[in-house]
Amino acid sequence: MIIWINGSFGVGKTSTAELLKNELDNSIIYDPEEIGEFLSNMFNHEKDDFQDYELWRTLNSDILKYMCSIYEIVIVPMTITNNKYYDEIVNELEASGIKINHFILCASKENIINRLNSRGNSTEWAYNQVDKCINIFESNIFRCKKINTDNMNVNDVVRTITDSIQLLYEKRSKNATF
Repeated sequence: MIIWINGSFGVGKTSTAELLKNELDNSIIYDPEEIGEFLSNMFNHEKDDFQDYELWRTLNSDILKYMCSIYEIVIVPMTITNNKYYDEIVNELEASGIKINHFILCASKENIINRLNSRGNSTEWAYNQVDKCINIFESNIFRCKKINTDNMNVNDVVRTITDSIQLLYEKRSKNATF
C-alpha cells in the first residue's frame, strides 16, 4: 500500500510522513524529489520542474513498485499538482495491484507562509508555488481525501490519515463478496 501525502510546500507533508512512519509497522518513507534532483542535475536543469521529465514519472513508478514488494506501506510525501502526471504514476501502480491512499494536506495561505518561514531553509521557488498549489488543490481533480490542517497539529493529521485508511479497509471488507 502507498500513502501519498500531497499538498503545498510548507503544509506539513514531511513532518506528517515521519510521524506516520513511526506509527505504522513495516513502513518506509520514499521521497520522489531525490530522483527529481538527480535528473535536474544530470540534464543541467533543462526543465523548470523535474516532474516534466517523463523519466522522473517512469522511474518513480518503478521504484514504488519495487518498494511495495518489500514493504507493506510506502509513505510518499510529495507535492504533485499536475493531475496527468499523478494519474500516469498511479495508474501504473494500480495496474500492478498496488493500493494508493492519496491525501492532500490543505491550509490557508497565511499558515503555509508561516510554516515555510519557520523552516528557515525554504527556497523562493517553494514560496512562488503556494498560490498555484492552493488553487489546484481546491479543485476536485485528484482522487483523494483532503485534510484541512489549519487547526490541527501533526498528531491530529496522522490520526486522521490512519483512521481514514482503517475505515476504507473496513468498508471494503463489508462490501466484499466471497
